[in-house]
Amino acid sequence: MRRFLLDHALLPGGWARNVGLAIEGGMIAAVEPDASAEGRERIAGIALPGLPNLHSHTFQRGMAGLAETRGPQGDSFWTWRQVMYRFLGSLTPDDVEAIAAFTMMEMLEGGFTALAEFHYLHHDAEGRPYGDIAELSGRIAAAAQDTGMGLTLLPVFYAQGGFGGAAPSEGQRRFINDVGSYARLVEGARKAAAKVDDAVVGIAPHSLRAVTPESLRDVVAMAGRGPIHIHIAEQVKEVEDCLAWSGQRPVAWLLDHASVDQRWCLIHATHLDAQEVKGIAASGAVAGLCPITEANLGDGIFEGVSYLSAGGHFGVGSDSNIEISAAGELKQFEYSQRLKHRARNVLAEREGQSTGRSLYEKALTGGAQALGRRIGAIAEGNRADLVVLDGDHPDLAAVSGDRWIDSYLFVAGKSAIDTVFVAGRAVVMSGRHVNREAIRARYARAMARILA
Repeated sequence: MRRFLLDHALLPGGWARNVGLAIEGGMIAAVEPDASAEGRERIAGIALPGLPNLHSHTFQRGMAGLAETRGPQGDSFWTWRQVMYRFLGSLTPDDVEAIAAFTMMEMLEGGFTALAEFHYLHHDAEGRPYGDIAELSGRIAAAAQDTGMGLTLLPVFYAQGGFGGAAPSEGQRRFINDVGSYARLVEGARKAAAKVDDAVVGIAPHSLRAVTPESLRDVVAMAGRGPIHIHIAEQVKEVEDCLAWSGQRPVAWLLDHASVDQRWCLIHATHLDAQEVKGIAASGAVAGLCPITEANLGDGIFEGVSYLSAGGHFGVGSDSNIEISAAGELKQFEYSQRLKHRARNVLAEREGQSTGRSLYEKALTGGAQALGRRIGAIAEGNRADLVVLDGDHPDLAAVSGDRWIDSYLFVAGKSAIDTVFVAGRAVVMSGRHVNREAIRARYARAMARILA
């Protein structure tokens, strides 16, 4: 058992000083505010619960910056997708692992301590399954073990190219499974994840355009009590195509045809009408928001004010990993609402409430639910995942309490992060991952080959 003394910590009941933590097997065995320093290792600074990252495609980190050249016509998500298809054409399993490890390292340095990896790259460059159908899921698990990242692995079911069972395109050939091969993929992913401490495996139907109603029903049945994630209503065209196919908007169709409950995470859910906002909130599902990627792709702005007013849960993810920052995702979420409503402190819900703390605590709760893990709070029985801010950082040194979080999210960002613990083990020290040089060198070699 390890014993720590935190100078300051955000506990479920609020801020506390001199917080004693007992950690056993990576889990918090006891929390004691106003504890004695005797027999404890002091952790200087301001300790926050590590933020869950509820949505990522780690391989896309390698293409960051490659889709920022204007095309001959209006650029959109759909033209970006063609760049993505070309990029993944040459990725080997070693490349996938190297990129995933580098991405997870940056997530840890950026304030995320657990990841839901929405993993849809399954087959070789010709679309043929590897000898182990879960080869690439295993590479994601290996990267998590190498970096120390907490993992919820979500092997993705992707069978169709569009609504109504349209055939997949050539660019999608590395993603495609039928229900039978997907069941084998999930089994293989569970075996791979068993090698990672405290990992969880869920299921992820990619989107309504990539499944049929029958296959959606079959793959959801594989989840048991585990998490279920799905892309939905990200783009206006997706909404229009769903209306043409079914006569309903995507979220409305899903709520009517699937038993959406607390296991579900609806990724993006950008384009909602008033009934869909209320429906997601009432279901207990989590809205999985990726504000930086949604801005980068021009997706649109989530209905944040009405959704929170309806009691909805949300968390944040880094999605395409164009920029990786836990603070940055929450700041972008708030700023998008400010632009939409032409107001300030929009997502704080009452007078006198810290916007930063409100955002952070809600994203902790929603993220932990979406990942299906005991994380998201410095509390007995939870994983000992901590982000410790530098109390001497110029933007934090002269403030205290909720102002620490406001300054972290809206001013300092990840430059304020000093130490990150996952399962009670320091994986980031002085702002840098403990294995940064080796992970960076491996990534650089892979990218030099891919982009040659």
